[in-house]
Amino acid sequence: MTRLAVVSGGLREPSSTRLLADRLEAAVRAALDDSTVTTEIIELRPLARATTDALLTGFPSQELEAAFEALATADGVIAVTPAFNASYSGLFKSFFDVLPEDTLAEVPVLIGATGGTERHSLVLEHAMRPMFSYLRAVVSPTGVYAATEDFGAQRETSPLEERIDRAAAAFTRMLRSCGKRERKDTWANDVSAMEQLLSNRPAPSD
Repeated sequence: MTRLAVVSGGLREPSSTRLLADRLEAAVRAALDDSTVTTEIIELRPLARATTDALLTGFPSQELEAAFEALATADGVIAVTPAFNASYSGLFKSFFDVLPEDTLAEVPVLIGATGGTERHSLVLEHAMRPMFSYLRAVVSPTGVYAATEDFGAQRETSPLEERIDRAAAAFTRMLRSCGKRERKDTWANDVSAMEQLLSNRPAPSD
């Protein structure tokens, strides 16, 4: 079974960002051709207050913990944000700011973004790719940017659909190459490190 997690940073309802995320997920499913694929959708809009609280207090709520758990157990992640001022949204960045360290380490990530015009398309390369690289994710070489006019295309095979299919194919190859994800037990690792530290500690003097 392949576990996918989809992060949609859309701020409106309905959301073109969520629409792009759904199309990417469907294309990846089709490319995987695997009936055992499961998908967890993480909408950031309902998590806005919990994300802000976690930023201020350092303690995630139960609903935020559930989102973190979905990412921690995913074999691959699809992340899509609206573009604002040539970068990702503040909510999108804040969510990944409070994500526990190493949650996305070595996880294949397919990036996508939406915006009013194609002038913001470099958000994929100068904002999203560096952020996920910093989080030690394995970022798929092909991302998808969709401007408002892309969603209005009436042709059966639109340029957006072609870009989605190309990105899904590249991401699927990456998923297969990486294989099943072995989840690390960070708690056990922390205890082991502490035990190692204590075992090397000099005995207290009498």
